[in-house]
Amino acid sequence: MEFILGIIWLGLWLWALIKILGSGASTGSKVLWVLLVLVLPVIGFIIWFFAGPK
Repeated sequence: MEFILGIIWLGLWLWALIKILGSGASTGSKVLWVLLVLVLPVIGFIIWFFAGPK
């Protein structure tokens, strides 16, 4: 069960990084979002999901 949850989390994390890098935001904004998602994986992902660049 933990393995499946880990795979799902990894997929969501990669999806967030791809969406951030593909967004129309400025380079500086992209770097800050990527750092937030990398340094604070759970909290950063949640913040990005609701407030990140679209």
